Amino acid sequence: MPTGRSTEISTFKGQDRALRADRIGVAGLLLSVLAASAPLMVVAGVMPTTYAVMGIVGQPLLFVILGVVLALFSVGYAEMSRHVHNAGAFYAYIARGLGGTAGAGASFVALVAYSTLQVGIFGIFGFEVSGLFATYLDTELAWWIPALAAVAVVGALGWLKIDLNAKVLGVLLIIEVALVVVFDIAAVADPAKEGLSLHAFNPDTLAGAGLGTALCFCIAAFTGFEQAPVYAEETSRPQLVVSRVMFLAIGFVAFFYTLSSWALTVAAGPSGIVPEAQKQSAGLLFFLTESRLGGAFTDLLHILFVTGMFAALLSFHNVVARYAFAMGREGLLPAVFSRTNRSSGAPGTGSLLQTTVSLVLVLAFALTDDKPVGDPTAAVLRLFTWMGNVGALGVILLMAAASLAVIVFFTRRGAARVQAWRLVCSGLSGLALLVIAFYTVKDFDVLVGAGPGSALSWALPAVIGAALAIGLVYGLVLRTVKPETHARIGLGNEAFQLERAATAPPVGKTASA
Repeated sequence: MPTGRSTEISTFKGQDRALRADRIGVAGLLLSVLAASAPLMVVAGVMPTTYAVMGIVGQPLLFVILGVVLALFSVGYAEMSRHVHNAGAFYAYIARGLGGTAGAGASFVALVAYSTLQVGIFGIFGFEVSGLFATYLDTELAWWIPALAAVAVVGALGWLKIDLNAKVLGVLLIIEVALVVVFDIAAVADPAKEGLSLHAFNPDTLAGAGLGTALCFCIAAFTGFEQAPVYAEETSRPQLVVSRVMFLAIGFVAFFYTLSSWALTVAAGPSGIVPEAQKQSAGLLFFLTESRLGGAFTDLLHILFVTGMFAALLSFHNVVARYAFAMGREGLLPAVFSRTNRSSGAPGTGSLLQTTVSLVLVLAFALTDDKPVGDPTAAVLRLFTWMGNVGALGVILLMAAASLAVIVFFTRRGAARVQAWRLVCSGLSGLALLVIAFYTVKDFDVLVGAGPGSALSWALPAVIGAALAIGLVYGLVLRTVKPETHARIGLGNEAFQLERAATAPPVGKTASA
């Protein structure tokens, strides 16, 4: 029979396994997930690259199509968020639908995917900051110096309260979005010789061999909106807040990217956007703003380009820390990762893990950097393209698996008829996401800038395959050796509540009776 002391210890351990509730509302959560999408980085980096490398003029139409696919995905995903509140998000949903072993596999994929996405951004962040030093301070600065400084600052912020982080992310996000909107208006007000052409929305513009690869680039630009459930335990009303934020995020991102990619075609002209992007590369947006809005605005845009990347770094860091926390709480990682900071309630050990991983990978690429920064084989560019695309592939596969998990979850609960239209949406989005995943793997050599037949085309996607295999094997081991731990995968705090209820004294008796 439990004693008062044992009840106290159980409660203390339960608090260790809980994130602080009521820390973030709709606005703060929305800004946090949108920051991960790094709108300015997409407009200035992803869009020009897609135009230049794939030659797809219909990129605005592509964003509309992907917006519809991801909206369909969000229908089931948001409904799932009303029933499952877990910082493990993707893997928790997959575990509740497809079982603990599948959830274990998904947990390792999520940890690797979001970690590599963040580390990749450290590379391009360092590259851009070193460029600012060269341009404005006439100072040569190796890319890895600002990258390592960012690792330290992001790691420190990761230990703080999530509501404070949300304020930092929010300020940076609002400013960068405002500047892009100013450019969009300027482009419409001063179009190229072809005028306000809607040619980019013509389905014929999607014809060509580069369509599959363009899909991969563009869906990676949406990454971030799906992170809302990660913060479910830290919101006041997760049943309402999380689903609302997801729909607001996907709607905003789809509209914003569609408008901004169209504005680029208006500013350069539908017939000139591809050759201009090939000529200017990542400098396309800044080239177009220089002639319309002047040097001062363009300089400010360069600076916000960097701060926007910093916001994305912090957002991804927070997500990885919470995945590590959830995995530690459920026995998928050592229990030390289930600890939270006493003062801030943040998952400190998970934050430290991601800081360490980032430090090691940035240093590894820095030590192998023997090429000029502008060389496509330079370590800084390899860091960005390799890590970014590995992470994007992982997230696409997680979304596809989550779509299937939603269908199985509600079917097993006998709610298939009630949730029929949501399950249809999940099925359609799952199929579309699998097609995109297929093209991502098929065209991986193009995505990472490797030659045909390069070992990178299979070695890098194999990182996600290895993470999945390790997680599945570990899940099977837990199922045999520690069935009680396996049974808790995906339950989060619910497992603790059940455990506490099972050990609580009968009604009418005290703990020390």
